[in-house]
Amino acid sequence: MSELYILESQDRRYDEAGLWIAKLEKGLSEEEKKALQHWMAADQENEALFLKMAEIWDRMDTLSRLSGLFPRQAEQRRRPARVFLAMAASILVAVLVGVWGITGTLPEMLRGLGGADVAAVGVYETSIGEHSVAKLPDGSELVLNTNSLVWVNYTDQRRLLVLERGEIHVKVAHDKLRPLSVFAGDKEIRAVGTEFSLEIHSDQMVELVVTEGNVLVGVHQRVEKDESKLISTDLPATTTAVSEGETIILGSPGEEIAKISPEEIAVKLSWREGNLIFRGESLAEAVDEIGRYTSVEFVILDENLKKLRISGLFKSGDVEGLLATLRKNFNISHTRQGKETVILSGD
Repeated sequence: MSELYILESQDRRYDEAGLWIAKLEKGLSEEEKKALQHWMAADQENEALFLKMAEIWDRMDTLSRLSGLFPRQAEQRRRPARVFLAMAASILVAVLVGVWGITGTLPEMLRGLGGADVAAVGVYETSIGEHSVAKLPDGSELVLNTNSLVWVNYTDQRRLLVLERGEIHVKVAHDKLRPLSVFAGDKEIRAVGTEFSLEIHSDQMVELVVTEGNVLVGVHQRVEKDESKLISTDLPATTTAVSEGETIILGSPGEEIAKISPEEIAVKLSWREGNLIFRGESLAEAVDEIGRYTSVEFVILDENLKKLRISGLFKSGDVEGLLATLRKNFNISHTRQGKETVILSGD
């Protein structure tokens, strides 16, 4: 599913399920657990909708601790979400905003992103080895690389995305009165109508590459000591401007802007076609990048082999093709330890 649909519903079942999710956020008393069990037992659709809402808002780990209420269903659903958008997500938002006044509780993302003026909300997620293309409500295009997670929150006043992990490329639909902001860590990247890529590295530094137009980068406002609320406000005069053909590592010392050639940009974005291109990276660097697209772990025992320079085009996730290419072109052999570990060695 690649689009957000905004739906409204006054269905009593949705209201009740949303209220139970809000109560779950605060913690259920023993009496409430019994009441929830009774409500779910009254109708199979009650239980199905409640579990679906819990899955969308990532409450399955919490529910697993209450497995006595629904042991079979909770265990079956305890797996990462794919792309939870559209119908269920927007209905849940409407429900939770409605019960906010009753319980005083909203999920963390809604408390931080505007709550009552939410027009569309959803979650896009890819697993290891996947990439996905999604159209946002304003016509913007969002492309997710392997193992990425993005929250989307649109209102009449603003367009907000939160990159939780991974890498994305955003083609922003032009809307001068409603800029699009992407939050990554404590950084806000804001654009009106442009294209850029963002990647959260393993060290939590954020790499920004602007492929068209200009973007502004600032530190988002933190409200309250122990709670980070993402608020899109006027960026300070010290905001960094990054233009087409430029890149910056946010969080690095000095955060210096560097030029990047069209050829280098093409290499960095080759993942959108399912390819990985290396132009002289060390084997260690290449293996780290390849490892993002597969559950297989590569181990290089020889320190000198790690420094070997690798060039070529590889299909992301194609482990067997990679091993054959390394053997044929670079004289690198391999042995396996189980299904998930490959040891690379030189001849």
